[in-house]
Amino acid sequence: MGSGYSSPSISQSSCTCLASSPFQSQESQSKSLNFCSATRFLEPHLRKSSKINIPKSPFSVISPLKCAKVNKMQTQVEDSVKPIVDPHDIDPKLLQKLAYDALVWCSLRGLVVGDRNSERSGTVPGVDMVHAPVALLPISFPEIHWKQACEVAPIFNELVDRVSQDGEFLQQSLSRTKKVDPFTSRLLEIHSKMLKINKIEEIRLGLHRSDYMLDEKTKLLLQIELNTISSSFSGLSRLVSELHRSLLQQYREDIALDANRIPKNNSVNQFAEALALAWNEYGDPRAVIMFVVQAEERNMYDQHWLSASLRERYPTLNDSCGFNVDHGSDKRKIAIFKTLKIIKTLGEIDALGELQQDGTLVVSGELGFLMEQSRAVKCPSISYHLAGTKKIQQELAKPNVLERFLENKDDIAKLRQCFAGLWSLDESDTVKDAIGKPELYVMKPQREGGGNNIYGEDVKKALLKLQKEGTGSDAAYILMQRIFPKISCSILMREGIPHKEQTISELGVYGSYLRNKNEVLINQQAGYLMRTKVSSSNEGGVAAGFAVLDSIYLV
Repeated sequence: MGSGYSSPSISQSSCTCLASSPFQSQESQSKSLNFCSATRFLEPHLRKSSKINIPKSPFSVISPLKCAKVNKMQTQVEDSVKPIVDPHDIDPKLLQKLAYDALVWCSLRGLVVGDRNSERSGTVPGVDMVHAPVALLPISFPEIHWKQACEVAPIFNELVDRVSQDGEFLQQSLSRTKKVDPFTSRLLEIHSKMLKINKIEEIRLGLHRSDYMLDEKTKLLLQIELNTISSSFSGLSRLVSELHRSLLQQYREDIALDANRIPKNNSVNQFAEALALAWNEYGDPRAVIMFVVQAEERNMYDQHWLSASLRERYPTLNDSCGFNVDHGSDKRKIAIFKTLKIIKTLGEIDALGELQQDGTLVVSGELGFLMEQSRAVKCPSISYHLAGTKKIQQELAKPNVLERFLENKDDIAKLRQCFAGLWSLDESDTVKDAIGKPELYVMKPQREGGGNNIYGEDVKKALLKLQKEGTGSDAAYILMQRIFPKISCSILMREGIPHKEQTISELGVYGSYLRNKNEVLINQQAGYLMRTKVSSSNEGGVAAGFAVLDSIYLV
């Protein structure tokens, strides 16, 4: 379930700007902390139904792939987790009450997105908002797997940083991919130029999200992907947890669930903490944090939550800007806005950006190269971006590769416990097996976001086509073991209407990481994102319209 998010960066300001982020404004130039990412608007792909029968899982007759042998550890659960609430048992009148109160809560607390039916909703804040697509109640999730995902988050943070420093590994691993994937080729070209000039990034900032599914057959928590750039929904995911906690408290006599079993989710504030500390490490009082966004962003409110958290939690940032601040007038408000909410699209930075001799990026052109050359703190840097590609994920799953980057054997074992089967398309035996049993594999391209993966019989067709063409285009893909999670029954809310659906879910655990030279200042798990989708859908991005936001109830 992929979705995008703006990326941040920090740079200095005397009416200059250096950063990338999730907002858009016409502020004057400033040096800033850069963050970039993009999210696609919501489309309704959920089929509407109010009545369902839950059959036995259709995957129960499929034999799982035989991947690397994994010893049964304490992270495995013997029995399937039973649903905490059967939607069929909820009285229709109670269901309508729950839905109504959930909609009120979303409206009052900012759990909203832009309305896809309005052209202005992606450009003008406050215009044509609708509630975010959400599950009405949390989904049950084994506590032992929740703890496992939280425990490995800092290890994955460190792994990304270590991999990003190995330029030779990144270039070699992606050498075939760049020949057939223009986007990856351009990233590698920029990265190669940075290696040639020996560009040193002393301050490394990562806001990551590792996505997992709980495989029903093996009872293992398996990683789907590690996002170093597409780490969206830190703002709205926190609100969904609060929504569900509020509903369980309000209806505790009717539903009889303990609201305290929903884990605290402080994702947006922990991301803001990492940004604020990175700004402090940058060491220039004129620096600003800039979010780089796409031109039309219906998920802007998730992004604005991060900006708001920065303003509210770190007022010292506002006091340190390079403008004359009158604490008793509106000048202070203007200064706060300019310090913390520089919002530009990639096109605007490309047109207005200028790199000064000291490395300061002044936003007042080629964009990626321009930003990477600057001394702004990029989130992600070009090397972090490459470290999060699917091809690198597949390379890291090979035997003895993790040992190149990590020394602690226990940490390596914990990461490997999460790895699903991953293969390149130059492994002929695996490709042959995937053609024969395509239902057991997923073909993944390098592109981010929902809607790009290949499933089922389409895997067979795609592999045969690539073999026939013989152009080397297979390097643009990897093969991954298909994970078959448990099917549950959930109540999904979209466009104000609750629908009972057969669903599967995906857990994303955020991580924040900050290093200045040899000192690691932050390395922690930073909240979570739960997404639930109808079980008949292969894709699952919330921003792409396939899934809804959810939270977890620990069992």
